[in-house]
Amino acid sequence: MFKLGLDRLLDNPTLRQPLHGRRLALLGHPASVTRTGRHALDALMECSDLHITAAFGPQHGMRGDKQDNMIETPDELDTRHQLPVYSLYGAVREPTPEMLASFDVLLVDLQDIGTRIYTYVTTLVYMLRACAAQGKTVWILDRPNPAGRPIEGNLLEPGWESFVGAGPILMRHGLTFGELAIWFTQHFKLDLALQVIAMEGYQPQTAPGYGWPIFELPWINPSPNASSLNMARCFPGTVLLEGTTLSEGRGTTTALELVGAPDLAMERLLARMQRECAAWLGGVLIRPCWFEPTFHKHAGQRCAGLQLHTDSSAYCHTEFKPYRLIALLLKCIRLEYPDYPLWRQFHYEYERERLAIDLLSGGTFLREWVDDPDAKPLDLKQRLGADEAQWAESARGVWLYS
Repeated sequence: MFKLGLDRLLDNPTLRQPLHGRRLALLGHPASVTRTGRHALDALMECSDLHITAAFGPQHGMRGDKQDNMIETPDELDTRHQLPVYSLYGAVREPTPEMLASFDVLLVDLQDIGTRIYTYVTTLVYMLRACAAQGKTVWILDRPNPAGRPIEGNLLEPGWESFVGAGPILMRHGLTFGELAIWFTQHFKLDLALQVIAMEGYQPQTAPGYGWPIFELPWINPSPNASSLNMARCFPGTVLLEGTTLSEGRGTTTALELVGAPDLAMERLLARMQRECAAWLGGVLIRPCWFEPTFHKHAGQRCAGLQLHTDSSAYCHTEFKPYRLIALLLKCIRLEYPDYPLWRQFHYEYERERLAIDLLSGGTFLREWVDDPDAKPLDLKQRLGADEAQWAESARGVWLYS
């Protein structure tokens, strides 16, 4: 039987015993729910042997109050429990001394989606560092990685740390949040009392979910546009579109599951992709489509697009390479439309100088590969392969689930 770290803590008084008499804070968000759909804060408050004194919310807020991307949340008071809820995506991104003084043990119950740039990973790292510096204890209530164990992409390059890149991990990292916490604690050599409440019965390489326990756990959006398992599987590639002028589907009901623009012949581009490197299109159904965003890029304009489907018989979990697929699309746009204004320049996640595509990819190499007319898919394959081999060896050392 599958059981979340949160449910194990709630069901087992013996497991909670080390927390008795200590002030606890919860770092959570809308997907911090039990197997029956109750929010973690509400469920923990009902445990008479636990003393919850504060809560923390990442981007989009503890209860999910902010819909669009890059919208800050203020500190507030939880009206149900009369607890302070501190925002880690508002006036500050790192906890202040006042915030840290409100607890002895931090319980972290965040649903990740398995991609380096997801800001919850950076929030985790900031909290781990702050708690280590102040002698606080951290318990991770572990949750599934819906993208599963496959890894893909590049390692974040030195000097490219940002709020969408907290450290040298792979784009699609293949770890649960608990495993990530162990890896970062070891990598940064943190003197931290860290405990992971592991899941029971978690089988990240088993069909049909391949990381997500289908029929056992409801899908609750961990962020407003993470609306499905399909999105989580596509995200390590489609997130790159945020750094381009192409629509990633924001303003539709399938954000980050499709790509398009009003001035591109997408079927022609798909044919070019098949000629350039058909192997990078495997394991997924790619469907030409049309859509009209109601807000965000190309709002109100009809866009020719491609939608990625991992929910059909075409899906092969080990063959699908979303990072390579989107990189190839960008390359083929540059080949078919040499002067196309592909790279979007805007204020992205507290960065004003560096291009968003470089922050997302963790360096300049991807953009330079796309823009170089002589660069081939083999060149990118060699670069990614080296990083993937290095990460595979490092990540396997913190696996909690075989």
